[in-house]
Amino acid sequence: MTASLTAEVLQDDLAVSLARAVAAANRRARELGVDVLQNLVTITQRKLNDEFLWRINYDALEYVARRGGDLIIDVDQTSADIKRVLRGQ
Repeated sequence: MTASLTAEVLQDDLAVSLARAVAAANRRARELGVDVLQNLVTITQRKLNDEFLWRINYDALEYVARRGGDLIIDVDQTSADIKRVLRGQ
């Protein structure tokens, strides 16, 4: 089943903000050598110094008995600018 992006969907500011943030984070992750399709992606919203950020975490699909290696990208909720990139050890 496919869903098309209707004008109503594109009017949803939160959905558009999240889509822009994921696109920006995916671009940066690929630049850093991460295969985004082979990672478990989680997204949280957080507030830092009166700014709302999307925190997008890329972690291995097979994470049992594995330590570190995840990638965390904080993206500004309004502008989709990348604010911070963290790498797990």
